[in-house]
Amino acid sequence: MGQKAIRGAAPEAKAARQPLRQEVVEGIKAYILRNELGPGDPLPTEPALCEALGASRSSVREAIRILTALDIVEVRHGHGTYVGRLSLSALVESLTFRGLLSPDDDFQVMSDLVEVREVFERGMADRIVRSLGEDQIQRLAGLVDDMRRAGAGEGHGFVEADRAFHTLLIAPLGNDLIGQLSSAFWDVYVIVAPHLDVFTHEHEAATIASHQRIVDAVRARDAAEFAAALAEHYAPVRKRIAEARARR
Repeated sequence: MGQKAIRGAAPEAKAARQPLRQEVVEGIKAYILRNELGPGDPLPTEPALCEALGASRSSVREAIRILTALDIVEVRHGHGTYVGRLSLSALVESLTFRGLLSPDDDFQVMSDLVEVREVFERGMADRIVRSLGEDQIQRLAGLVDDMRRAGAGEGHGFVEADRAFHTLLIAPLGNDLIGQLSSAFWDVYVIVAPHLDVFTHEHEAATIASHQRIVDAVRARDAAEFAAALAEHYAPVRKRIAEARARR
């Protein structure tokens, strides 16, 4: 009889615990905002958080675990608890898992990621073309050369050079959020694409040519040509995703 009573009370206990846990999570986030803390800044000790939030040690620990998974909090064992990097790692994990888990969603995830990346870069065409310095343009050209060598079998890292190219392209914008989102979307793309059989080497020559066209447009400070080169670059990627979806 006692065992049945315990089982019957479990859902209620869980429901009661859920709002309390979220309340503690929000309390810690509010503390970070109120005190204008940044990545790497220390948080109060566990007993201090318990006292400040009026919560039990177990509730605080559970909240810390949740915030750690979101990269809002970082626990350094033997040292204490600190504000995390506030990266988009949780978003990457979620999108990656979605792409790998669901046959119905994977191609949609890929298509969405490509669209978002293109929107970022084409939407900022004027600023990117104006902001890139001569040294950065030379580095972009060097990355195209790296891709060319890798495509000819004289080196490795075609994908790495491609990623570095697009990272450098938006770097002068000085927008950390765009940088993190672009990096996160690329992480997901690289992880999911091989499972969709769309990450092939067939179109490497076209990819290199479109990247060279992007560099030439930047050198000429021609925003319209830059946007057209990006469209040329992303069109084959969209086509490969569509073809892979049709084969599925």
